[in-house]
Amino acid sequence: MKNQINSSAVKSVVFASVFFLATFISSFAQTKAEKIDQLMSKYAEYEQFNGTVLVAEQGKVIYKKGFGMANMEWDIPNQTNTKFRLGSITKQFTGMLILQLFEQGKLKLDVPITAYLPDYPKKSGDKITIHHLLTHTAGVPNYTSFPNFFKETSKDYYTPEQFVKLFSDLPLEFEPGAKFAYSNSGYFLLGYIIEKVSGKTYEECLQTQILTPLKMTNSGFDHTELITKNRAAAYEKRGGAFVNAPYIDMNLPYAAGSMYSTVEDLYLWDQALYDNKLISEKSKELYFGKHISNGRGFYGYGWGSYELPLDDSKKIQIIEHSGGINGFNTLISRIPADKNLTVFLNNTGSTNLSEMNAAVRAILYDKSYTLPKMSLAKILYKDINSKGIEKALLNYNENKKLDAFVHKEDDMNSLGYEMLQSGKVKEAVEVFKLNVAAYPKSGNCYDSLGEAYLASGDKKLALLNYKKSVELDPSNENGKRIIKELSE
Repeated sequence: MKNQINSSAVKSVVFASVFFLATFISSFAQTKAEKIDQLMSKYAEYEQFNGTVLVAEQGKVIYKKGFGMANMEWDIPNQTNTKFRLGSITKQFTGMLILQLFEQGKLKLDVPITAYLPDYPKKSGDKITIHHLLTHTAGVPNYTSFPNFFKETSKDYYTPEQFVKLFSDLPLEFEPGAKFAYSNSGYFLLGYIIEKVSGKTYEECLQTQILTPLKMTNSGFDHTELITKNRAAAYEKRGGAFVNAPYIDMNLPYAAGSMYSTVEDLYLWDQALYDNKLISEKSKELYFGKHISNGRGFYGYGWGSYELPLDDSKKIQIIEHSGGINGFNTLISRIPADKNLTVFLNNTGSTNLSEMNAAVRAILYDKSYTLPKMSLAKILYKDINSKGIEKALLNYNENKKLDAFVHKEDDMNSLGYEMLQSGKVKEAVEVFKLNVAAYPKSGNCYDSLGEAYLASGDKKLALLNYKKSVELDPSNENGKRIIKELSE
């Protein structure tokens, strides 16, 4: 009969449908991890990421993987247990230690720091509170911005007491509490206060109060001279190649940036922040509080926060902090409402982790994102060395029309300095000019171009560009100093 249905055919269709559904569900569960892997593999392929990444969704790790080399000399790959220097991610641990002492009644957040550091100059110390230091509103000059800090000072050993004396007598940059100005000096002082109040070293407090209770066995206060298993070496990009990063004495970043850790340990840290094991819920309100406006968001006690629209009706709060220290840059980003976490640890100097984080976040929320493109700086570097600057510029103009390439500010800036340091001043000027054209609102781009013009002997154009840099970035103290020298 025409309407009779073949039972075996029905079974086949049902089986195929069930198989398809099971396959669909399985592939959907893995899709986000696969997309993240494709994304990060491309960043690694284009030499824009060399490190380890971890992603958690709803509190569960869905992706973790190492890319590139922990040690390029020995071809030792980065793995999920590779230890990286954290830089300023250390600050959130310092903030936690301060709040623990606060809960123990050993210090107050709103009294002058001279109550805990009686030898600190009273002229400024009587105005500054611990709250000011935690929120970068104290006005204490930032020591990493001092002239020749990285070239000279950072290579020497100092005790906390010795180093505090290098900046404690300097005048405040503004009245405490008046505004936000990022200062490593403020967090250095917090470490010193922790030692004075607790009677222990900062490192001992960090270990006993946080790392040991959370079983963060692959984290600690870094010491350059010690043999630390699985510690990544530090590299930086110079033109078209990686080089060993400049030395820094790891005692010096101290409570502002001397920690090392792994993505797996930072996941433990993230999870611990959802309960009250370390501090109370009330203290966590202070810890993550919106204390001072900072760009698009706010700053708490070692954390930045901002809201990001997901769509027309929903926003998510993001709590995060980045870090950077010779040869390393890092980022930890949390979305507490969904218990989502991303951690990026990179050991080849500056790279755009925020861009990667935004793409991973888009994947987590099923939003659109774009895969990375090859940096125009990489092609330009090869062309300058093989064809000369004129032909290299012509190729640059043609390549930037292509969708396969992208102009990255940091990459182009690094290339310019590679030219400058190798004596190719004319080429450096042209490279920095490209960066200014691409990023006309970047004070750093104008500052670099000013430096190149100064090296070429053109003081008039150097002055013009330094002025533009300071106009765009009023915090550029080095630029202000050079403007004063050129104007005399």
